[in-house]
Amino acid sequence: MPKKRSGGGLSPTQQAAKFLGVSVLAGAVMAGIALPAAGALGLAAKGSVQGFDDIPANLRRPPLSQRTTILDDQGHQLAQVYSRDRTVVELKDISPYMQKAIVAIEDSRFYQHGAIDLKGVLRALNKNAQSGGVAQGASTLTQQYVKNVFVEEAGDDPTKVAQATQQTLGRKIKELKYAIQVEQDLGKKKILENYLNITFFGEQAYGVEAAAQRYFSKHAKDLTLPQAALLAGIVQSPSRYDPVNDEAEATKRRNVVLQRMAEVGDVSQAEADKAKKEPLGLKVTQPRNGCITAVKGASFFCKYVEQVFLNDPVFGKTRAQRAKIWNQGGLTIRTTLDPQAQASVQDSLKSHVYQSDRVAAASVLVEPGTGRIVAMGQSKPYGYGKNETEINYSVGSDMGGSNFGFPTGSTFKPFVAAAALEQGKPPTQEYSSPYKMPYPSPVQACNGKTWVNQDHDNVENESTSEHGPYAMKEAMAKSVNTYFVQMISDIGLCPVADMTDKLHVVQGNGDKLPQVPAIALGSKGISPLTMASAYAAFASRGMYCTPVAIESITRKIGDEEKSLPVPRSTCSRAMSEKTADTVNTLLQGVVDSGTGRQAGLSDRDNAGKTGTTDERKNAWFVGYTPNLSGAVWVGSATQKVKMTDITIGGVYNSLVYGGQVPGPIWRDAMTGALQGKPAPSFNLVDIPDAKDRDKDKHKDRDRGKGRGRGNGGGNGDIGGLIGGLFGGPTDGGTGGSDAGNTNGGTVPNPTFSVPQGFVQGQNGSTNGNGNGGRRG
Repeated sequence: MPKKRSGGGLSPTQQAAKFLGVSVLAGAVMAGIALPAAGALGLAAKGSVQGFDDIPANLRRPPLSQRTTILDDQGHQLAQVYSRDRTVVELKDISPYMQKAIVAIEDSRFYQHGAIDLKGVLRALNKNAQSGGVAQGASTLTQQYVKNVFVEEAGDDPTKVAQATQQTLGRKIKELKYAIQVEQDLGKKKILENYLNITFFGEQAYGVEAAAQRYFSKHAKDLTLPQAALLAGIVQSPSRYDPVNDEAEATKRRNVVLQRMAEVGDVSQAEADKAKKEPLGLKVTQPRNGCITAVKGASFFCKYVEQVFLNDPVFGKTRAQRAKIWNQGGLTIRTTLDPQAQASVQDSLKSHVYQSDRVAAASVLVEPGTGRIVAMGQSKPYGYGKNETEINYSVGSDMGGSNFGFPTGSTFKPFVAAAALEQGKPPTQEYSSPYKMPYPSPVQACNGKTWVNQDHDNVENESTSEHGPYAMKEAMAKSVNTYFVQMISDIGLCPVADMTDKLHVVQGNGDKLPQVPAIALGSKGISPLTMASAYAAFASRGMYCTPVAIESITRKIGDEEKSLPVPRSTCSRAMSEKTADTVNTLLQGVVDSGTGRQAGLSDRDNAGKTGTTDERKNAWFVGYTPNLSGAVWVGSATQKVKMTDITIGGVYNSLVYGGQVPGPIWRDAMTGALQGKPAPSFNLVDIPDAKDRDKDKHKDRDRGKGRGRGNGGGNGDIGGLIGGLFGGPTDGGTGGSDAGNTNGGTVPNPTFSVPQGFVQGQNGSTNGNGNGGRRG
């Protein structure tokens, strides 16, 4: 076996053998050109290459990975994401110095030889023999370009990269064959342009435009002579000649390039010597890759856009196909994000919930009638450090959110009300609504099934002062649990399931909601985006529209740009206009005089619902105007923090309610988002207040039977409306007209106006200051 030289290189015998091998290889390729049929047949028989007449399209126009730019709905950049930081430019947009420098140092005879430089092979062989090592390579710029295309196609797959760079005769023949065809098809200028766009320049910069931006913060067309020489020198070994980490070594390499440019006549010796004396003059721009760099706190929205792309079949039949397009990049994605709304959401979140708080907050805004997501944010920013998170609390698990969503509490009650209204129940529907009761059993479910309260579970209201009878308007305003459980018992579970299906309300993990009466109290986890989109159907008078985040996408491949199809919102009727108008009227009462008073907007029609879950682990406010719907969630992602005796946003809270922390977040976010926007009105319906109906009842009785005393037969329910203040019965009885059996109390017929909710529950129940955690 031949011995190696002491310098570690090949012996003269080995060098001769290598030369012979290269010559045979070159001869084989040339023979393939001269005799395409015979040559191709012989090579194909060995399984090394295909016919010489075929050249893959990607060698003519390589599918280079580029930056993808994500824009808001005004065209402003939110973020750039890429697997390769590359911006493809034309040769005219690359400095002539750069073009000359790369040719001088990598393949100075580029314009004199074909795909294979036999003179260069001989020169390199002689040089290597003299040095005892591999001091000079013989690959032409065209061969390097072909090899880079194979490496680019391999992506980040280590197996494919190894295959693309393996030192085998078959791969080398394939590389040479394609190099010959590329020379014939593209020509020198296009090959140089493609090479400068595909090659790696270190520091995560692929292509000369990205390199110019990275090292000098300028465009490739503006590179000076010494700057171009520096970049050209990096290509041979990006880690060794990295100017950021080893300025001295990079300077030496730059000067080698400058000297070579002088030797081949690209610049004068005087110009080269002058450039050698200049400092490197780096002005490094740090790479800003990925959604973590998004402006306006839009990192989570950015990740949502990415997840939409990877999950929606409109972008490819399989996830692997969609991922390939995403990683290849070159996309310009215009989204639905409204910068005004996004800024308002982030400002409100930061104002009310601190990043360092034990709990977090998330908010999302959706446009009724279109499904456009206009804002998405949360109090803990996107990241990997302390008080940061990668989890998007606003969306379901399939889109990068929490595994199960978050229990919604009483914000679920409007769905029950809508289902009942669709079944023909009037908005004046009354139920006895005691403070505490067993869950009704059995309750009719879908497909002929029934739910049975086998465990004898009970449901109770927030405060002992809350007991009926209540009608729907007051029950919604005060978020009375037993009322809505009785309502589900009355109409059955299937109408509620049908309503939530039409509103696309599912659990955070994508599962359908269970058919159990406790669902009325929001016991299952749902994402804020799902809730905001469902409530948007109320705002749009019953039309549900699937949420969308992408307006348009253009894709750049080579010099061409084309539009890609994008998911469109699908709108369908979830309920009648009358039902939606009635729900809007009910929920307007929540912000006017109910549990959501702290969330109410003063300058426009608005409606909403509060929600607080067991042990106060979650607090919600979901509300809307006719032209914007929004959901706010506050809680712990781990569901381990009970929001009692807790400081949030610098404010101490003995007990957290949906109207107390999420409500003001929603109010401030919506105020800023809607500033300067139209203020349309709801189409409200007339729902008599309970006190007005009772006054009418008294008048009817007085007309028919005289004033003062009755003769029995009444159910006594009216006592609950004012008895808490005037001493009448509070949970029914058998008294006659005017609640004759009032134990000494009388029912007044006031001539002054009594504010909604003033009389009922004098123990603070109207503002939610009771015990428990299952109301708004």
